[in-house]
Amino acid sequence: MIISIKDAAKLFSVSIMSCCAVFVCTLFLNFRIDLVAMKDQILTPMLVAYDALLNTSVVVCAVTGGCLLITAVIMMIFYIKHYIDTHKKELGILKALGYPRKKIAASFSLFGISVLLGTFVGFGGALGFMPIFYESQNEDGLICEVLFHAHFELLFCLVILPSLMFGLLAVVYAYFKLKASTLSLIKDDKGSFQKVKKVKTRENLSFLDDLKRTTVKSRKSLIFFIIFASFCYGAMTQMSYSMKDLSSEIMGAMMLMIGLLLAFVTLLLAVTTLVNGNIKTIAMMKVFGYSTSECRKAILNGYRPLSYIGFSLGTIYQYGLLRIMVDVVFADYPNMVAYEFDVPAFFFSLITFILIYELFMCFFSSRIHHISIKEIMLEG
Repeated sequence: MIISIKDAAKLFSVSIMSCCAVFVCTLFLNFRIDLVAMKDQILTPMLVAYDALLNTSVVVCAVTGGCLLITAVIMMIFYIKHYIDTHKKELGILKALGYPRKKIAASFSLFGISVLLGTFVGFGGALGFMPIFYESQNEDGLICEVLFHAHFELLFCLVILPSLMFGLLAVVYAYFKLKASTLSLIKDDKGSFQKVKKVKTRENLSFLDDLKRTTVKSRKSLIFFIIFASFCYGAMTQMSYSMKDLSSEIMGAMMLMIGLLLAFVTLLLAVTTLVNGNIKTIAMMKVFGYSTSECRKAILNGYRPLSYIGFSLGTIYQYGLLRIMVDVVFADYPNMVAYEFDVPAFFFSLITFILIYELFMCFFSSRIHHISIKEIMLEG
């Protein structure tokens, strides 16, 4: 077996993304199906609130589910590319032994197991949480009480179908990436996988500043993950405070938990990949006498401005989304609470974000400090 279950299990972050997306979508889609089924029971005075609840389910599923789906796809591609880059020689030997490219690529379908696991847990968790969710939706008495009915057709749409699609995506992408010749794979020829661009260096830049800039440019995929992690933290933490007034405390708590989980998992993935990908560079810097703080400055500090950009985008996103919910979706609802930008929540979220981000950097600074020069030299 070319791809083992153990290899597929490494896509833990994809499982987390899939779990969160399916958890949210299952709650709101199941609630929407039950809402549609009781349309004949809705009286005229309740129509405004009824339509608002229907629109809310669509907006939440489209925005949250769509965003997480795109991110999961990007993570899946990132992991497959990383796997191929780190197993080029083994894959090249298989091709040399006569294994067709289609057969090798087909084994990458096992990466779909990570999506299956995440979506199944998310669906099961949503079913367990459903009675509490329905109770929170009914507590305001805006419309007739909506009774919970499990709709297992969502199991196919949100669990089985996405898992099959991600498995197919893994196979197609792997087939494309394995197009390189057998010899280039065995020789670990990086030129066949990516075009190396000449980076112009400025004479007025110090070595550490130049290395910091080069590190960021050489790992552009990590830019997305750093920005996305900060985006999730900024958007979800601030949105959770507003949800307590606009919806319910349960919705606020759910937003906060999902946001923190996505932010921590994504940031951990990004920084771990960054440090592991620069172990030899860090070891050589230590050989030439550079301190741990200088290694950290060159490898990690280049991404700090990007994290603040992500946080800012998350702040703008949550404000714009809530504005749309209040001014468009619930525009005709007479008892809707007025929404304004929550300044205290913003500063609280910003301060905690800075503290958590710097704690992450301190943790990985200790990882850099303990990198063994002797071990790296023996590997070479």
